Amino acid sequence: MSSDAVPPEPPPPAPVPPDAASSDAVPADATPLGTAPPASAPPAALPSDAMPPESQAALWLAEEWGRQLARAVESMTGEPALITFTPRQLLKAEIDPAQQELLWWEQLVSLAPDAKIWVAGAVRSWQEIGNRVLRSAGVDDATPEDVRSTYLEIVNQSLSGVASAMSLRARKEIACQEGRPAPPPALPSEGVFTFEITMGEQGFPLLVVFSPAVANLTDAAAQPPVKAAAEERVKSARPAAKSASSGSMDLLLDVELPVIVSFGRAQLMLKDVIKLTTGSIVELNRALSEPVEVIVNNCVIARGEVVVVEGNYGIRIKQVISRQERLRTLY
Repeated sequence: MSSDAVPPEPPPPAPVPPDAASSDAVPADATPLGTAPPASAPPAALPSDAMPPESQAALWLAEEWGRQLARAVESMTGEPALITFTPRQLLKAEIDPAQQELLWWEQLVSLAPDAKIWVAGAVRSWQEIGNRVLRSAGVDDATPEDVRSTYLEIVNQSLSGVASAMSLRARKEIACQEGRPAPPPALPSEGVFTFEITMGEQGFPLLVVFSPAVANLTDAAAQPPVKAAAEERVKSARPAAKSASSGSMDLLLDVELPVIVSFGRAQLMLKDVIKLTTGSIVELNRALSEPVEVIVNNCVIARGEVVVVEGNYGIRIKQVISRQERLRTLY
């Protein structure tokens, strides 16, 4: 054989099937939450038409939580907050009950027994967010527990906003129920997002996990509510074409107005509001024997007493407010 002959190239290595990979392997695109990602790395942009329906639903939830988080932070700190997020995989070490780097919060929502949302913040993230809120309220000597409870109040406000948005899309009442500090019990296959909240020149990473029961909610109810609402408006507008006068009145009579029952009011300083926790008592400006107010469209229209009707609260009207007095009771 000539010395100039080229030896044959070795065959390429056989691909490793997905099932043969170790469950403890760290994904290439996963970064532990305690390590801040580079500021120049933009969030992953996934085309919606290339994503499975479950991922599209989870993406909507992530966008909604980002909006609610920014709203809560800006209202409490007075600082503009930029929220970015990207899907990722959860690491086994991040849900280890023995780990101390992440503060997990598990929130149950009234959709299903297993409908839960988990939020995790690295120590630096939740401490800085809590301290910024307290400093904006003039509290400079806050205890670690004050900082922690303030951060969790931001989380609870954002999750309550997400529950309200879910109610609109599902056309059913969905609310946050009891929560507790706990990580997810197992590694989820999807519905995991890394968020970064940027205030000023500093970024603070957070982690959010949506259970399948939550993520699948908007999959079936994302578009029908809008279409159904449009069809209802068309149906309700048809009688108006037959009779202008009676039709207009019928449309007005079908308008839904919010009815609020006011037991009383109180004024608190912002620093006192932030310190409110489970078990706190807020004294109102109304005596126990005084009637409560029935408010419609920010106007007191009646006063009455609280009763119980089939296990629910109700109001027995005792006095209907005159037109002149209604003008003086506008809120």
